[in-house]
Amino acid sequence: MTLRQFLLRRVLLVIPILFGITFITFMLVRVGDRDPVAMLAGPLADRQTLATLRTEMGLDRSFWEQFAIYVGKLIQLDFGKSWESNNPVIVDIANRLPASLELLLIAMLIGAAVGIPVGLRSAQRPNGAFDQAARFVSLLGFSVPTYWFALMGIFIFFFKLGWAPPPMGRIGLDAIPPPDVTGSYFIDSLLVADWSAVHSSGTRLVLPVLIFSVIVAAPIIKHTRAIALEVLSSDYIRYARASGLSPFTVRRIALRNAFTPVLTFVASELTGLLAAVSLLEFIFAWGGMGQWGLNAILNSDFAAVQGYVLTLALFSAVIYVMVDIAVLMLEPRSALKA
Repeated sequence: MTLRQFLLRRVLLVIPILFGITFITFMLVRVGDRDPVAMLAGPLADRQTLATLRTEMGLDRSFWEQFAIYVGKLIQLDFGKSWESNNPVIVDIANRLPASLELLLIAMLIGAAVGIPVGLRSAQRPNGAFDQAARFVSLLGFSVPTYWFALMGIFIFFFKLGWAPPPMGRIGLDAIPPPDVTGSYFIDSLLVADWSAVHSSGTRLVLPVLIFSVIVAAPIIKHTRAIALEVLSSDYIRYARASGLSPFTVRRIALRNAFTPVLTFVASELTGLLAAVSLLEFIFAWGGMGQWGLNAILNSDFAAVQGYVLTLALFSAVIYVMVDIAVLMLEPRSALKA
């Protein structure tokens, strides 16, 4: 299989997945017990108003006609209009997604930078003191709910110690938000050299990022340790040791062979964390897409919920394609044979 065929097959696999998720999101409005027309019109609307509004929304047409119209609008990036904000859903997503990515990517980088070395170090001496401590921390990160970590962090570092700023958004009331370039207040403040905004946005990043980093690092430690243990017990590692290679060379060979499955796991975790960050955003009033999507679900804002689910699906599809390309670069022979 050539490189072009490999990439083409991966892209073609994404299309039916996205189509299936599109159909599921389309059904969200129709399987619930709430009538979107009645909710939009209000409790005082009469039958004539409901019928007119249903016709304007195209809900009086057949099921497949409605689905065809829905898909046609999605192709034009028309996700509908949010009933709560009265903005096009695509505009709300574009405004809020950078805030979620800012929190997610920084926490992911810190979690991976800590979790991978710790997992590898634990695998070198199983059941040792370091391994026991690392497994305890990993188990703690797995067991404790995200919201409990966030609430305890606010209670200790803001309420008791006064080290953290109040959990009220991405920038303080005493600072002016910078011009929108990347969507990240911290990066945009650096670009325009607004040091007051840099300090305000940076200090508000610290606590949620640290809390989320612990949650991210816990599964990475566990799975990296398991992958490294399997690699270290393999026949080629035994042969390398029997050949008299130095411990440093043996560790480098093990790391090289463990890196691809570790990378695949970290990427698969990243796809689920964009949805998991919603509770953290809600507690810290972060204003990102996770908080927006959670509010849309609670308020039955169907167009926003559909846009939120589709964005998560598209984000996951893009990450998986990027991981396939990265694996292809690291292991070209095994990837092209797949």
